[in-house]
Amino acid sequence: MQRIKADMHIHSTYSDGRSSPREILLTALYRDLGVVSITDHNTFKGALAARRIMRDLPESPLVVIGNEVRTEYGDILVYCYEPVDVPYRLDLLIDYAHENNCLVVPAHPFDRLRLGIGDVVFDYRDWDALEIWNASADPRANKRAIEAAKLLGLPGLANSDAHIPEYIGAAYTVIEVEDLNVESVFKAIRDGRVYPHKGYPSFKAFFKKLSWSITRRLYGRKKTGEKEDLDIY
Repeated sequence: MQRIKADMHIHSTYSDGRSSPREILLTALYRDLGVVSITDHNTFKGALAARRIMRDLPESPLVVIGNEVRTEYGDILVYCYEPVDVPYRLDLLIDYAHENNCLVVPAHPFDRLRLGIGDVVFDYRDWDALEIWNASADPRANKRAIEAAKLLGLPGLANSDAHIPEYIGAAYTVIEVEDLNVESVFKAIRDGRVYPHKGYPSFKAFFKKLSWSITRRLYGRKKTGEKEDLDIY
Protein backbone atom coordinates (compact mmCIF):
# COMPACT_ATOMS: atom_id res chain seq x y z
CA MET A 1 0.00 0.00 0.00
CA GLN A 2 1.08 3.56 -0.64
CA ARG A 3 -0.46 6.86 0.34
CA ILE A 4 -0.84 9.60 -2.25
CA LYS A 5 -2.24 13.13 -2.17
CA ALA A 6 -5.23 13.75 -4.45
CA ASP A 7 -7.09 16.91 -5.46
CA MET A 8 -10.12 15.74 -7.42
CA HIS A 9 -12.04 18.96 -8.04
CA ILE A 10 -10.21 21.40 -10.32
CA HIS A 11 -11.45 23.61 -13.16
CA SER A 12 -9.56 24.44 -16.34
CA THR A 13 -9.97 26.74 -19.32
CA TYR A 14 -12.50 24.26 -20.69
CA SER A 15 -15.05 25.80 -18.31
CA ASP A 16 -14.44 28.65 -15.87
CA GLY A 17 -10.87 28.02 -14.74
CA ARG A 18 -7.88 30.24 -15.50
CA SER A 19 -5.30 27.49 -16.09
CA SER A 20 -4.90 25.14 -19.02
CA PRO A 21 -4.77 21.40 -18.32
CA ARG A 22 -0.98 21.46 -18.80
CA GLU A 23 -0.59 24.28 -16.26
CA ILE A 24 -2.75 22.35 -13.80
CA LEU A 25 -0.63 19.22 -14.11
CA LEU A 26 2.61 21.13 -13.65
CA THR A 27 1.24 23.00 -10.63
CA ALA A 28 -0.06 19.77 -9.12
CA LEU A 29 3.34 18.15 -9.61
CA TYR A 30 4.99 21.10 -7.85
CA ARG A 31 2.50 20.71 -4.97
CA ASP A 32 3.38 17.02 -4.63
CA LEU A 33 -0.05 15.76 -5.70
CA GLY A 34 -0.10 12.20 -6.98
CA VAL A 35 -3.66 12.27 -8.36
CA VAL A 36 -5.73 15.05 -9.91
CA SER A 37 -9.11 15.24 -11.56
CA ILE A 38 -10.06 18.15 -13.79
CA THR A 39 -13.81 18.45 -13.30
CA ASP A 40 -15.00 21.13 -15.66
CA HIS A 41 -18.67 22.03 -15.70
CA ASN A 42 -20.72 19.61 -17.80
CA THR A 43 -17.75 18.42 -19.86
CA PHE A 44 -14.98 15.83 -19.73
CA LYS A 45 -12.86 17.72 -22.26
CA GLY A 46 -10.48 19.32 -19.77
CA ALA A 47 -9.80 15.96 -18.13
CA LEU A 48 -9.27 14.27 -21.49
CA ALA A 49 -6.78 16.96 -22.50
CA ALA A 50 -4.93 16.47 -19.21
CA ARG A 51 -4.78 12.71 -19.66
CA ARG A 52 -3.25 13.09 -23.10
CA ILE A 53 -0.72 15.62 -21.82
CA MET A 54 0.07 13.35 -18.85
CA ARG A 55 1.32 10.68 -21.22
CA ASP A 56 3.78 13.10 -22.82
CA LEU A 57 5.27 14.49 -19.60
CA PRO A 58 8.31 12.83 -18.01
CA GLU A 59 6.62 13.25 -14.63
CA SER A 60 2.94 13.86 -14.00
CA PRO A 61 0.21 13.16 -11.47
CA LEU A 62 -2.26 10.43 -12.37
CA VAL A 63 -5.28 11.97 -14.13
CA VAL A 64 -8.79 10.77 -13.26
CA ILE A 65 -11.41 11.63 -15.87
CA GLY A 66 -13.94 13.93 -14.21
CA ASN A 67 -16.92 16.19 -14.76
CA GLU A 68 -18.93 18.47 -12.47
CA VAL A 69 -22.47 17.85 -13.65
CA ARG A 70 -25.20 20.41 -13.06
CA THR A 71 -28.37 18.48 -12.15
CA GLU A 72 -31.81 19.86 -11.34
CA TYR A 73 -30.82 19.95 -7.65
CA GLY A 74 -27.22 21.06 -7.88
CA ASP A 75 -23.68 19.96 -8.70
CA ILE A 76 -22.42 16.39 -8.71
CA LEU A 77 -18.85 15.22 -9.31
CA VAL A 78 -18.63 12.22 -11.63
CA TYR A 79 -15.37 10.28 -11.98
CA CYS A 80 -15.02 7.73 -14.78
CA TYR A 81 -12.53 5.50 -16.55
CA GLU A 82 -13.66 7.00 -19.86
CA PRO A 83 -16.09 9.84 -20.69
CA VAL A 84 -19.76 8.92 -20.80
CA ASP A 85 -22.87 10.83 -21.91
CA VAL A 86 -24.15 11.54 -18.42
CA PRO A 87 -27.81 12.50 -17.93
CA TYR A 88 -28.56 15.72 -16.06
CA ARG A 89 -31.50 14.34 -14.07
CA LEU A 90 -30.10 13.22 -10.75
CA ASP A 91 -31.76 9.82 -10.40
CA LEU A 92 -30.84 8.90 -13.97
CA LEU A 93 -27.32 10.23 -13.50
CA ILE A 94 -26.63 8.02 -10.48
CA ASP A 95 -27.88 4.85 -12.18
CA TYR A 96 -26.18 5.54 -15.50
CA ALA A 97 -22.87 6.47 -13.87
CA HIS A 98 -22.80 3.26 -11.85
CA GLU A 99 -23.73 1.18 -14.88
CA ASN A 100 -20.58 2.60 -16.47
CA ASN A 101 -18.36 2.01 -13.40
CA CYS A 102 -18.15 5.72 -12.54
CA LEU A 103 -18.11 7.23 -9.06
CA VAL A 104 -20.78 9.74 -8.02
CA VAL A 105 -19.91 12.34 -5.37
CA PRO A 106 -22.01 15.40 -4.39
CA ALA A 107 -19.87 18.55 -4.65
CA HIS A 108 -19.93 21.11 -1.78
CA PRO A 109 -23.38 19.74 -0.90
CA PHE A 110 -24.42 22.36 1.66
CA ASP A 111 -22.97 25.45 -0.01
CA ARG A 112 -26.13 26.78 -1.65
CA LEU A 113 -24.30 29.74 -3.22
CA ARG A 114 -22.14 27.21 -5.05
CA LEU A 115 -25.20 25.14 -6.02
CA GLY A 116 -24.81 22.22 -3.67
CA ILE A 117 -27.74 19.81 -3.53
CA GLY A 118 -28.43 20.45 0.15
CA ASP A 119 -30.65 18.02 2.05
CA VAL A 120 -31.35 16.11 -1.18
CA VAL A 121 -28.13 14.30 -0.26
CA PHE A 122 -30.21 12.34 2.29
CA ASP A 123 -32.78 11.26 -0.32
CA TYR A 124 -30.36 8.90 -2.07
CA ARG A 125 -28.24 6.06 -0.70
CA ASP A 126 -26.08 5.34 -3.74
CA TRP A 127 -23.33 7.93 -3.32
CA ASP A 128 -19.77 6.60 -3.50
CA ALA A 129 -18.43 9.38 -1.28
CA LEU A 130 -19.22 12.92 -0.19
CA GLU A 131 -17.12 16.02 -0.70
CA ILE A 132 -16.90 16.96 2.97
CA TRP A 133 -14.36 19.74 2.59
CA ASN A 134 -14.19 22.23 -0.25
CA ALA A 135 -11.49 24.90 -0.02
CA SER A 136 -13.78 27.31 -1.87
CA ALA A 137 -16.83 26.73 0.35
CA ASP A 138 -17.66 28.44 3.63
CA PRO A 139 -16.81 26.69 6.94
CA ARG A 140 -20.45 26.14 7.95
CA ALA A 141 -21.20 24.33 4.69
CA ASN A 142 -18.15 22.12 5.16
CA LYS A 143 -19.12 21.34 8.75
CA ARG A 144 -22.58 20.22 7.64
CA ALA A 145 -21.02 18.05 4.92
CA ILE A 146 -18.80 16.34 7.50
CA GLU A 147 -21.84 15.62 9.68
CA ALA A 148 -23.82 14.31 6.69
CA ALA A 149 -21.04 11.90 5.69
CA LYS A 150 -21.03 10.49 9.24
CA LEU A 151 -24.82 10.05 9.22
CA LEU A 152 -24.76 8.38 5.81
CA GLY A 153 -21.68 6.29 6.53
CA LEU A 154 -19.86 7.63 3.48
CA PRO A 155 -16.17 8.22 2.79
CA GLY A 156 -15.26 11.91 2.77
CA LEU A 157 -13.16 13.70 0.18
CA ALA A 158 -11.41 17.06 0.55
CA ASN A 159 -10.76 19.08 -2.62
CA SER A 160 -9.68 22.56 -3.62
CA ASP A 161 -12.36 23.35 -6.24
CA ALA A 162 -9.53 25.37 -7.80
CA HIS A 163 -10.33 27.89 -10.52
CA ILE A 164 -6.85 29.44 -10.37
CA PRO A 165 -3.50 27.66 -9.92
CA GLU A 166 -2.90 29.16 -6.48
CA TYR A 167 -5.83 27.13 -5.10
CA ILE A 168 -4.64 23.73 -6.35
CA GLY A 169 -3.90 21.48 -3.38
CA ALA A 170 -5.26 23.97 -0.82
CA ALA A 171 -7.32 21.03 0.37
CA TYR A 172 -6.65 17.45 -0.64
CA THR A 173 -7.31 13.84 0.25
CA VAL A 174 -4.67 11.29 1.15
CA ILE A 175 -5.71 8.05 -0.56
CA GLU A 176 -4.28 4.67 0.35
CA VAL A 177 -3.85 2.74 -2.90
CA GLU A 178 -2.43 -0.62 -3.87
CA ASP A 179 -1.09 0.71 -7.18
CA LEU A 180 -0.99 4.12 -8.80
CA ASN A 181 -3.79 3.64 -11.31
CA VAL A 182 -7.42 4.71 -11.64
CA GLU A 183 -8.80 1.31 -10.64
CA SER A 184 -6.87 1.40 -7.34
CA VAL A 185 -7.99 4.98 -6.67
CA PHE A 186 -11.65 4.08 -7.23
CA LYS A 187 -11.38 0.98 -5.05
CA ALA A 188 -9.72 2.95 -2.24
CA ILE A 189 -12.49 5.57 -2.31
CA ARG A 190 -15.23 2.93 -2.28
CA ASP A 191 -13.49 1.11 0.58
CA GLY A 192 -13.08 4.30 2.61
CA ARG A 193 -9.28 4.34 2.55
CA VAL A 194 -9.33 8.13 2.29
CA TYR A 195 -8.05 10.75 4.72
CA PRO A 196 -9.25 14.32 4.06
CA HIS A 197 -6.80 17.15 4.63
CA LYS A 198 -8.89 20.21 5.47
CA GLY A 199 -7.37 23.46 4.31
CA TYR A 200 -8.06 26.87 2.84
CA PRO A 201 -5.92 28.97 0.50
CA SER A 202 -4.05 32.05 1.64
CA PHE A 203 -5.71 35.47 1.66
CA LYS A 204 -3.48 36.40 -1.26
CA ALA A 205 -4.79 33.45 -3.26
CA PHE A 206 -8.37 34.31 -2.24
CA PHE A 207 -8.06 37.83 -3.65
CA LYS A 208 -6.46 36.49 -6.82
CA LYS A 209 -9.46 34.22 -7.26
CA LEU A 210 -11.83 37.12 -6.64
CA SER A 211 -9.98 39.16 -9.26
CA TRP A 212 -10.19 36.28 -11.72
CA SER A 213 -13.90 35.84 -11.08
CA ILE A 214 -14.59 39.52 -11.74
CA THR A 215 -12.44 39.53 -14.86
CA ARG A 216 -14.13 36.43 -16.23
CA ARG A 217 -17.59 37.90 -15.70
CA LEU A 218 -16.65 41.22 -17.26
CA TYR A 219 -14.87 39.88 -20.32
CA GLY A 220 -16.41 36.47 -20.80
CA ARG A 221 -15.09 32.94 -20.51
CA LYS A 222 -11.42 32.52 -21.27
CA LYS A 223 -10.70 30.10 -24.08
CA THR A 224 -7.71 27.84 -24.18
CA GLY A 225 -4.97 29.01 -26.51
CA GLU A 226 -2.89 25.85 -26.43
CA LYS A 227 -3.09 23.96 -29.68
CA GLU A 228 -2.15 20.73 -27.92
CA ASP A 229 -5.29 20.97 -25.76
CA LEU A 230 -7.65 21.07 -28.75
CA ASP A 231 -9.37 18.36 -30.77
CA ILE A 232 -9.74 15.96 -27.86
CA TYR A 233 -12.43 13.77 -29.34
